[in-house]
Amino acid sequence: MQPHDSDPLNDFIEYDSEQMQQRSQQFLQQMRRRHSIRSFSDRPVPRQVVEDCILTAGSAPSGANHQPWHFAAIHSDHLKSQIREQAEALERGFYQDKRAGEAWLEALKPLGTDAHKPYLQTAPWLIAVFSKKRGGLQDDGETTNYYVHESVGIATGFLIAALHQAGLATLTHTPKPMSFLSKVCGRGDNERPYMLIVAGYPGEDARIPVHARHKKSLAEIASFL
Repeated sequence: MQPHDSDPLNDFIEYDSEQMQQRSQQFLQQMRRRHSIRSFSDRPVPRQVVEDCILTAGSAPSGANHQPWHFAAIHSDHLKSQIREQAEALERGFYQDKRAGEAWLEALKPLGTDAHKPYLQTAPWLIAVFSKKRGGLQDDGETTNYYVHESVGIATGFLIAALHQAGLATLTHTPKPMSFLSKVCGRGDNERPYMLIVAGYPGEDARIPVHARHKKSLAEIASFL
């Protein structure tokens, strides 16, 4: 068996324990300023910023390094209008027809959400995240991709963190079903819509639900064995 090709690890930066603690705390404080908002400004955001953030997402680890994702960055007013129209139609069924069920709707009440989604049209960028069942590293459309859901989830987390680091506000939006995103974005049967990320500057009336500020403590989310 021939050894696999590899390169030396020559870009790792090691910090002393004091620097590590300082950097980890700084990043924690930075990410604690990340909030999901539902009021966005229409102020333009440079495409280069979005490109860099997507490339950051593309650097995420993935099963067999197959990178089973596609990011459709939507800036077109026409397409954003289509997305809003179709998303709101689905959301009306979710909220008004109570397709979500009483328990789910009750859980959402503290956030004040409803079927009205103007930010889908106002925000300068919508980024539709798609997962890819097949393709491999060469995107041949046939090779099986592995750990697709997990890989795309990690990449989406990278994307949200990168957008926040760049100075943008975000919102995750997951209309059900999301199949209309495939048509709007011109994606094929091999891809499944995973999430829609709204990105831009906060609107002047942007607010944070008190409910959303409650984060579980370390003792509630972690154990050290």
